[in-house]
Amino acid sequence: MRFAFLLASVVAGWLGVQPDQPSLDEAQRLFYNGRFADSAAMCVALRSGPDYDFENDELRTSALLFQMRRLLDNPDSRDDDKTAAWKACVPCQELSAQFTTDLHHGQAAARAVLKQRPGDERALFHLGKLDLNYVWLQLGMLGKKTGWDEYWEARRSLDAVLKANPKHVRARVARAWIDYIVGTRMAWGTRWVLGGGNKKKAVTTLREAAAADTDWVSHAEAEFGLWDMLQREKNAAQAAEVARRILHRFPDNPDVAAYLRSQPPKD
Repeated sequence: MRFAFLLASVVAGWLGVQPDQPSLDEAQRLFYNGRFADSAAMCVALRSGPDYDFENDELRTSALLFQMRRLLDNPDSRDDDKTAAWKACVPCQELSAQFTTDLHHGQAAARAVLKQRPGDERALFHLGKLDLNYVWLQLGMLGKKTGWDEYWEARRSLDAVLKANPKHVRARVARAWIDYIVGTRMAWGTRWVLGGGNKKKAVTTLREAAAADTDWVSHAEAEFGLWDMLQREKNAAQAAEVARRILHRFPDNPDVAAYLRSQPPKD
């Protein structure tokens, strides 16, 4: 993918066309347009040395996670079916290896910052997001109830961000997913041990986050999260409404477009 991007740049130069310059902002746009492989590749193209930022790792692990989710095709299947699907997904094995490498790099980089500056908001937030990506892989795709160390670290990190900055939209979204996961995937006893969960609170939080006046990445993350949760809650009408808003903003996203094609026409 990186070679393809460089080749496209050379060809564009011959034709006198200025190609899109790689940037984390552009990689985010690729991600929200459903071009997960291109987004992950652009993250690699942005790495100039061993000190690249953990923000890059958070986005790339997210892009790899959604590539695997798309390949597996049924993230809400039973745990035994997930195991069989995972073993049959040959490309997932390489994507998982890349995911693990980037996850560990990002976690180490964020923890190193926090060792020097314990209250650093960016490091706390991205460490929490990286940890949650790992939990999503284990619980959502592999059907394994593991990753508890990452779960607690994510919870502590995001709570610290929100204590200092209650209006941090991306932290609110990520924290809402913790409430939702615990509230829907765990038995009552385990839910209590994990600090409780509340799916209604999670949906309400995402509605508020999606309506907040914020930067485009935070807004997109809130909208996509709300769309996902509403689908899980079988609220087809509201999910379709959110999907139409998303497609207006990201018209090239094939997943959102396919979802809307599958819905009954709006009255």
